[in-house]
Amino acid sequence: MNLEYFIAKRLITAKENKSSISAPIIKIAISAIAIGMIMMIVSVATGIGLQQKIREKISAFNGHIIIANYDSNQSETTLVPVSKNQKFYPKFNSVPEVNHIQAVASKAGIIRTADAFEGIVFKGVGADYKWDNISEYLVSGRLPNLVDALNSEVLISQYLANRLKLKVGDRFNTFFMKEGENKLPNVRRFKIVGIFNSGFQEFDATYVLGDIRHMQRINKWKPDQVGGFEVFVNDFDDIKEVGEKVYEHTGSTLDAKTIVEKYSYIFEWLQLFDFNIVVILIIMILVATINMVVALLVLILERTQMIGILKAIGANNWSIRKMFLYNASYLIFRGLLWGNLIGVSILLIQKYFGIIELNPENYYVNEAPVYINVFYILLLNLLTVGVCFLVLLIPSYIITKITPVKAIRFD
Repeated sequence: MNLEYFIAKRLITAKENKSSISAPIIKIAISAIAIGMIMMIVSVATGIGLQQKIREKISAFNGHIIIANYDSNQSETTLVPVSKNQKFYPKFNSVPEVNHIQAVASKAGIIRTADAFEGIVFKGVGADYKWDNISEYLVSGRLPNLVDALNSEVLISQYLANRLKLKVGDRFNTFFMKEGENKLPNVRRFKIVGIFNSGFQEFDATYVLGDIRHMQRINKWKPDQVGGFEVFVNDFDDIKEVGEKVYEHTGSTLDAKTIVEKYSYIFEWLQLFDFNIVVILIIMILVATINMVVALLVLILERTQMIGILKAIGANNWSIRKMFLYNASYLIFRGLLWGNLIGVSILLIQKYFGIIELNPENYYVNEAPVYINVFYILLLNLLTVGVCFLVLLIPSYIITKITPVKAIRFD
């Protein structure tokens, strides 16, 4: 039998322990660990969830890597066409990390209705377009049919639809300016077949998705000319290395830029979340550890006479320290149990009901996204337990300074 564990168990279940001086301190220590674990689980899950969601939205509208001609154009409008007759299209076989490539073309325009007008970017896409990334944001209607003959079907954002007072089935005129002065704009009449809402207002307020053949006709391009290519990679974490490989295999006349480079201001902002998460973890573990140290010291002082008796009958210092460490471990695991239960419950409620909403103008999402990963939760638990035990070895050292004679007479 494990004597230290047996005595520690009796101490934990003792009735007089519930009405002792240490009882409220023990409750505070358990609560501190539980609250700390809740904060750590929620902060990690929401921080990583927000990073991933914003990453997904940016890549949904831009791909992971953008291939286009070198030019000084900093807008979303395509000025110089690119031939589709490339070695890397329609399959980028030279870079195995690439899983999809699609041809696109963009042009700025103005939507004019009877009551309002809005500046937009018409993004022309073809039959090879990866609609999987957009379809999850579809709130009404359907996706445009780009496989058959050229038609006027487009996908518009809910933001633009509300501002222009349009709905699925409505038609509207779009004016595209011609290069040069004193030239009448090209006019195209489109039909809304679907409305999406990504929550990323920078894109929702800008993009209208339709057939790339409209852009080719307006720009007087050949059927094999497009504005550029959007490339998707298997693992976003490898985007920098894959981007360099793609750049090497696109030829000297084309440029390849990752969305991390194009939207550097967003990804730099996202990196701040990593720092915030680390700060929260340190603070929460520090608070939980301090409370456990105080609780253990109180337990030791409260059981001074027992320590003296155990030493008098031959128990060594390490054996007695183990008893109190067992006692402390019970408190730690009890706090972790409640912390995990409440923390995971909060994440599940947010994931399926979206109770906490965010301003999309500031956070690029409508509600706080969560990323539930069992490995991360287990890692947080192990980290908390490890740090607490290491720190608790220090106050348990006080036991070695207690002498049997003084301890038995201690009151």
